[in-house]
Amino acid sequence: MQRNPTPPHPVLVPQVRKNNSLKDFVAVAGPLGVTHFLVFSKSSSSINFYSLIKDVVSSLKRHRMHEQQFTHHPLLVLSNFGLQQIQVKVMASMFQNMFPSINVHRVNLNNIKRCLLIAYNAETQQLDFRHYSVKVVPVGVSKGLKKLLQEKFPNMSRLEDISELLVKDINLSESEAEQDGTHNTLELPQAYAGRGNMKAQQSAVRLTEIGPRMTLQLVKVEEGLAQGNVLYHSFVHKTESEVREMLARKEAKLRLKAERRHKQEADVERKRRQREAQREKSLAGMRRKRQQDGDSDAEDPGAPEQPEAAEHSESDNDAEYYREEVGEEPDK
Repeated sequence: MQRNPTPPHPVLVPQVRKNNSLKDFVAVAGPLGVTHFLVFSKSSSSINFYSLIKDVVSSLKRHRMHEQQFTHHPLLVLSNFGLQQIQVKVMASMFQNMFPSINVHRVNLNNIKRCLLIAYNAETQQLDFRHYSVKVVPVGVSKGLKKLLQEKFPNMSRLEDISELLVKDINLSESEAEQDGTHNTLELPQAYAGRGNMKAQQSAVRLTEIGPRMTLQLVKVEEGLAQGNVLYHSFVHKTESEVREMLARKEAKLRLKAERRHKQEADVERKRRQREAQREKSLAGMRRKRQQDGDSDAEDPGAPEQPEAAEHSESDNDAEYYREEVGEEPDK
């Protein structure tokens, strides 16, 4: 439901298993270039209302949704996010960083096929999430001429002359009689895809909702990812003294955790040294026992191997084998 507004940048088919945790995704986020996680939980966000894409599209007489619209990211429009509250600033920054920035002086208008509108209601503290497809049509000409430009020939059986088609809006269906005005009419700074959309000409911008449709409510803002200090909570309000006391408890818990980790590392090092000392003590006892028994030729388990002695012993064995088989002394 929430993936369609964000292509072509999100992971559309993530491989998720039941035993995966959030830490697993954080570990691979860096190498994969992942910058945001869109996670819906019961504690930090709330979806009050929603409608699926199929529900929105099925309610339209004529929908406009095709694959070419999702080859570029949508145009993000934020409404009523100019408030000074910290939670509003955080939400605005999060939504803005979810999509690439647009240079209004260099942007190609033909790449803008969709619009994502997020409106904040300060009274209800809710977010209205809407997703639209963008269509641009020329204005200043009759409906009949527009149909001719779009290669859609109307029924002209009742007309006596073709000029009647150009000056009158007749034989058009109600769905085609869309009203354009100053609210959606502008002068194009560059040519736009579609017949009649020329540079410096008046055109009308029409939006068609393609879903999904959601009404969200922010519950909590916290630092880090699933950890850190709580910056805002819509239901739990604490005084400054309570916040200071909570931070003090948290710092004490972190200090205790660090002390335990340090003590654990010290215990591991102490046990390693004890094992090394016990090994050296055992080897020294074995050497003394062999010296007392007079078995000086026995191999010292603690002494390193002597590669030269092994080579001499092997050469002596070869010489002895040569004497027994040939009956002569080997050449030196």
